[in-house]
Amino acid sequence: MTQVRATAPFLEPRMRASEPGRLIDLGDSPDGFIRILASWENMLSGDLNAGEQLQDYFALCLACHHATVATFVPTDVDTKIRGIVWRESRDPEVLRPMLRLALASRGWTEEGISIRAVRGVSGHHGEQWSAIAGGLGYLLELGDTVSAEEAQAAIESEIDREQGVLDACAAERDAELDLLRLSMTLAHNRGDLTQGMGFWKRGARTGPVMDRLSERGRFSLAVRIYQFTGLAAEGHRHYPLRAVTALRRSAATLLPLCPFLDEWGGVVAQLEESHEVLAALVSGCHKVQGQQGYYRAIAGMRHASAGAFDRAAGRMPNTAQRLLRDADLRKLSDVPRISFESMMRKRARAALAMFGGSR
Repeated sequence: MTQVRATAPFLEPRMRASEPGRLIDLGDSPDGFIRILASWENMLSGDLNAGEQLQDYFALCLACHHATVATFVPTDVDTKIRGIVWRESRDPEVLRPMLRLALASRGWTEEGISIRAVRGVSGHHGEQWSAIAGGLGYLLELGDTVSAEEAQAAIESEIDREQGVLDACAAERDAELDLLRLSMTLAHNRGDLTQGMGFWKRGARTGPVMDRLSERGRFSLAVRIYQFTGLAAEGHRHYPLRAVTALRRSAATLLPLCPFLDEWGGVVAQLEESHEVLAALVSGCHKVQGQQGYYRAIAGMRHASAGAFDRAAGRMPNTAQRLLRDADLRKLSDVPRISFESMMRKRARAALAMFGGSR
């Protein structure tokens, strides 16, 4: 919880307004993860047996991950919800409530914790099915086929939904930028599904399901667009921005999907600590090869107010000021937004022409 408060302090008012309870039972509402976070101390109760403590710990990890995965410093509990915690018990009566919570988490809101959803699809959906997949594989091993079938059906339904959204976008005119955002999201979600099955022990029960989900969740078109258009370079973890604590104070500065950061640059240009943000972006341009998002954020900051940009630049450390004067950085950050987005649209259309038959 210390990590959640450090990376998303703006959630505190929502947690204070929540009614506490037993963690595993609090997830069945859009704000269920907030209720779990607000009740975390209840898992320390001496009245809970070992199985109940495990269930509540899983609930806390799932809620922390949902709350922070789209922030600058996500809590590092993904391996726990995908495998480690599931395998702490062999009792289906302990594991089934955990699966019910993982399934219920699909209804948790992203409002106030992410601005990365595109046409109803986001990276949160990949995180959700990776946790469900963790339970699916283990329940298959234990022979609980009824629960496993429910988990598998949920994953396959989400695969179909996301593929349908991508197909509809690909067929729509003037939707190239959304197509790029969706391709990035689906490519990452595919990776989450693979990681969710990473804890599985291949056997007679798990092998066929693993093969089926791997094939159904390939998202071939999305992955090929993602790679062809250079978006793969945007999938880094934004370490250069993590030290800027001013970016964590408000949901208003949450990072959108890269590389389309012009508007976000205009938002952070208004911060008192805009010089810290600019210095981090300049450093990131040199440290993260191939990415374009940070150049777009710098362009957005300059476009918002040239005077304010110059003042922020003047407040940066000398090293950052020298980097900002680099000819390549200036050239890339001087590209007008309309020109950059036109280039990305052309790349998307070229990718569709090449790979449009893939699925």
